Amino acid sequence: MTTSLWHICEGCQTILYQPRFARALGVCPDCGRHARVGATDRLAQLLDPGSAELLPMPDVLADPLEFTDSKPYPARLKEARRATGQDEAIVCARGLIDGRPVIAAVMDFAFLGGSLGSAVGEAITTAAETALEERTPLLIVSASGGARMQEGALSLMQMAKTSGALARLDEAGVLTVSLVTDPTYGGVAASYATLCDVILAEPGARLGFAGPRVIAQTIRQSLPPGFQTAEFLLEHGLIDGIVPRAAVRPTLARLLRMGTPARDGGPAVRDAVAVREAPVVRDPGRLPEHDPWETVRLGRHLDRPTALDHLASVFDDFLELRGDRLGGDCPAIVGGFAQLGDVPVMAVGTQKGHDPRELTARGFGMATPAGYRKAARLMRLAAKLGLPIVTLVDTPGAFPGLAAEEHGQAMAIAENIRLMASLPVPIVTVITGEGGSGGALALAVANRVLIFSNGTYSVISPEGCASILWKDTAAAPKAARNLRIDARELLRLGIVDGVIPEPPGGAHLAPGEASRTLRAALTGELAALLGRPAGELLAQRHERFRSFGTPPDMDDPRVERDVQTTRAGR
Repeated sequence: MTTSLWHICEGCQTILYQPRFARALGVCPDCGRHARVGATDRLAQLLDPGSAELLPMPDVLADPLEFTDSKPYPARLKEARRATGQDEAIVCARGLIDGRPVIAAVMDFAFLGGSLGSAVGEAITTAAETALEERTPLLIVSASGGARMQEGALSLMQMAKTSGALARLDEAGVLTVSLVTDPTYGGVAASYATLCDVILAEPGARLGFAGPRVIAQTIRQSLPPGFQTAEFLLEHGLIDGIVPRAAVRPTLARLLRMGTPARDGGPAVRDAVAVREAPVVRDPGRLPEHDPWETVRLGRHLDRPTALDHLASVFDDFLELRGDRLGGDCPAIVGGFAQLGDVPVMAVGTQKGHDPRELTARGFGMATPAGYRKAARLMRLAAKLGLPIVTLVDTPGAFPGLAAEEHGQAMAIAENIRLMASLPVPIVTVITGEGGSGGALALAVANRVLIFSNGTYSVISPEGCASILWKDTAAAPKAARNLRIDARELLRLGIVDGVIPEPPGGAHLAPGEASRTLRAALTGELAALLGRPAGELLAQRHERFRSFGTPPDMDDPRVERDVQTTRAGR
């Protein structure tokens, strides 16, 4: 930012008093434009005061190609260093955000357009290796026009070098976060800026491989309004969220808190008391008989708490993450980091709505392939970080439309089912309303499957069954009885492991009470699962689903152990 007393906003041309503009973190109070910020100023905005410890810049080849355009490359470097007061287009530091350690690598567009050369690539790689050694989250703040042409193919190789460094952090289970600022293009966008676990962007920030000018001049293609802006990227499922500059630091603090669970054996919720006091009913004989069709109607009630309602009420914090990173974001699936007492989890749910407008916007809770792929991405992230997974299911089924079939709906569901069977972390699923067919199962391959007392779970809706078998949708109540889709029958069949009691008349009459009961149930289930070895979790999940449709082997010691575990949890 300029050192004069006045700053002219590039967005609205308003003349701003520089000290006030600086206090606003470089954001225009009139039009909201986020001006570019130098690396040093950015570190000061993000890190706790006095916590920054700069990492040394690595040694690299100074002028490997002896490149000259209108002036020699060393002369350009000298000018950039004099103009910015920095050695290179990046500054890396060890520091704290709200008291939590982080390794930050911050780029500066003012230094040769933030171009990716050997020094920047080596600095990013060194920062990642430091994060790996110290088991500390890595934060990358990008601002770049792309690869540094003056270093030729050596610049190109930095894309592979940095990508490999982030892959090692994936293997080690270390959280990585990318903050995209304007602009981020070329080799930086096609490597470390978009490989992080969480990708956030400032409002209006542009991100892409080829810039609009290159696209227009190369293939003469007209571009849509707002092309490659953060808002465009969010709509197309390519980033997790847009965060105004004033909210970046608190958002990062939440991410660090929920994305870096304790590695000392686990949180205090692993307590036998939590298991005993959980309100879950595990004996079908303790459940009253209800008319299955009435249960269907109650489970579909528009005032029934949705996934977002529960996420706001059950958990102490929830930070939504968006997009499948493949070009889509389905509003029928919501998910992100959540905090349940001392336990950080990854929460994923199907979202319906309470009124026709929201129901339509959310596809009536029927997910598209993008939704299932978003869920898969979040669950893989949970496995990487060692977070338990909680899924909340309320869907009539997967979206059956033309576009869904064109994008591989069946494959997306199949991939999720296989993925959940192999994740090495605890998984708890709760059917909060409807559990419809494969669309529900794609989020329900869990160690523990619970259902609310007015929930249903079925291979097909009663109306669909009646239409096919009785040729009459009026036979839906008869189909509901025959399908045994109510909680009592599902518990008797072993399809669910327990039933969460609802307030009298249904969860829609007392949503707050329903959420409190759900919180207690989840606390108890996680208490029983946290701390178990990954192999045991996988074996238990395998045996759970392996046994369906076959009589139990009472001589198998695992059956007796499961019975004892169930009794202990009552």
